[in-house]
Amino acid sequence: MIADILLVDDNCIQATTRKAILARAGGNVAVACDGGQALAMLDQAGMLRPVGLVVTDHLMPGMNGPEFVARLRARFPDLPVVVLSGLAEAEDEYSDLDVIFRVKPFPPDELLALVRSFLTQPIGRTA
Repeated sequence: MIADILLVDDNCIQATTRKAILARAGGNVAVACDGGQALAMLDQAGMLRPVGLVVTDHLMPGMNGPEFVARLRARFPDLPVVVLSGLAEAEDEYSDLDVIFRVKPFPPDELLALVRSFLTQPIGRTA
């Protein structure tokens, strides 16, 4: 059974599109509009099923990607994270946070393949 995916993105259009793409990977997809909401959802007992993967944007209001992932790691150190960003240089901000970093635009088929491969066979994560 493929685990659930938590998508964190403050852009409603991108979140809706990515949710549809990620759902094709076979899991249920929950969407949070920012890092604070995502952390609150993860803390809720029985959110869906246990979340097996977080896919997050880098630039978000209130709490940016690196801050969100750092807080996430403090609570859920082994939860896999994929970061999507339009800024290639942002990858350095995740150097010690054990994430998979991809630069947008990231083609839907590649995102789907990445998520499927990750959920079915964990791959080595790099910053």
